[in-house]
Amino acid sequence: MSSSLAISPSPAQLRQAIRRGEWNKETSGLAPGFVQVNLVILPASNASDFHRFCQNNPKPCPLIAISEVGNPHVTALGADLDIRADVPRYRVFQHGELVAEPNDIQDIWRDDLVTFAIGCSFTFEHSLMENGIAIRHIEQGRNVSMYRTTIPTTPAGNFQGPLVVSMRPMKAADAIRAIQITSRFPGVHGAPVHIGDPALIGIKDLAQPDYGDAVDVLPDELPVFWACGVTPQAALAKARPALCISHAPGHMLLTDLRNCDYSIL
Repeated sequence: MSSSLAISPSPAQLRQAIRRGEWNKETSGLAPGFVQVNLVILPASNASDFHRFCQNNPKPCPLIAISEVGNPHVTALGADLDIRADVPRYRVFQHGELVAEPNDIQDIWRDDLVTFAIGCSFTFEHSLMENGIAIRHIEQGRNVSMYRTTIPTTPAGNFQGPLVVSMRPMKAADAIRAIQITSRFPGVHGAPVHIGDPALIGIKDLAQPDYGDAVDVLPDELPVFWACGVTPQAALAKARPALCISHAPGHMLLTDLRNCDYSIL
């Protein structure tokens, strides 16, 4: 697969290309009309507390699916889907420390692992673009900007930490329309959590994101912030489970689920 996709392949075709090592970059803008998800993979001994953490924090952690213990094939997300190889880049944590960023995890997969698929804001970006709202990080060929905030999440067991947000700059009229559009997608983060002054939610410098890439914010634009599925990675850093595997920020799992199935209108 070329580094620039002139024709949009299906999610299954994209997963096959990722599995073959032909695509290892961010997935924003890929597979229009289909749901992308964040991943958290944990030993079964940690799964119950993390499940409660997601239930306590549905805005940043909207659960799409949970696997059976040890099963890397989550057919609810895609018939041929393989959690071990279908993400462009993973992150592997041991006791809260990042130890590797591989392109597949087949060699470290275990039969006690549970996969959590969490909704991703890349899903509603297509609806924004269909309504004429430009997405700056897609225009600039960058990963979305993501920031830790001072907004706390609701703890569950050892899982706790700050809310992480993604940011998209927009003109005021587009920001109002974006609220209307994304409110229809509560299963993939829904409406923004903040608009305007980033300092009010503890962000000191938009040019220095904690995850992803900085993007241009023009003088006539407002930064618009959505709850982000990277939030669990901040909680996992505090919980320090013996093993955790996630997607690398911006490198999502492409599913066969359709965006329209997650719209309430």
